Amino acid sequence: MQYYSHKTVWITGASSGIGKETAVQLAPISGIRLILSARSVDKLQDVQKSCIEKGAQCEILPLNLEESDMLTDKAEKALSIFNGVDILVNNGGISQRSSVIETPIENDRKIMEIDYFSSVILTKAILPHMVKKKTGHIVVVSSISGCFGFPLRSAYCAAKHALYGFYESLDIEMRKQGIAVTIVSPGRIQTNISYAALNKNGNAHGKMDEGQANGMPVETCVRKMLRGIQKKKHEILIGNKEVLMVHFYRKIPALFHAIAGKIKAT
Repeated sequence: MQYYSHKTVWITGASSGIGKETAVQLAPISGIRLILSARSVDKLQDVQKSCIEKGAQCEILPLNLEESDMLTDKAEKALSIFNGVDILVNNGGISQRSSVIETPIENDRKIMEIDYFSSVILTKAILPHMVKKKTGHIVVVSSISGCFGFPLRSAYCAAKHALYGFYESLDIEMRKQGIAVTIVSPGRIQTNISYAALNKNGNAHGKMDEGQANGMPVETCVRKMLRGIQKKKHEILIGNKEVLMVHFYRKIPALFHAIAGKIKAT
């Protein structure tokens, strides 16, 4: 983990799940400086305490990814905390549990705002500082759902597909600028993402899906993710057998479509 030593890492969605575990696993690394962001101050403070106990310098920067007009100012604040950001981990987001026909357009817009536009705004705010230093790493946590469509996830898949388009383009543009770009695409991971997923009424789904409950432990997911980031991989696919669906879709699309409709979506 020498790659992260003496670097400043800003993590969004850091109060739970992959974001929280990323902070916890980075915390013992020599000289690490962490900036943790999410909506819940109380939860962020709990993660901060754990990270400081492990030896990290750690500050919290509460933000709401849906408040897009505030995000550029939040990025400037993040840059001022430790005099720069070496690695930005765009991890915050929200999922969905409703069919296309029953999903109001307001839900589509909300998911796109949180899952796509927020990370683009933060990246655009941080990127000029990295380019000026000729070093930096932009990480975005997408999903294997960003590689194909899936039932009850139309808006979520759309936002995650959009992340692929944006960060693929960014990667090509930044290769000669000294800036690395990594797209992380987890499958079914044991987090609480399904609890907060939006149903057709715009309310929280409120329960753990079977797929999540039986998924890869979040600790394992984050270990794989951090190793891949350290290697400056362009794409990191993480999960169990569900990751095969990405390869089926890309190489044998007819097989993917034959299987996709038979998989339980919750």
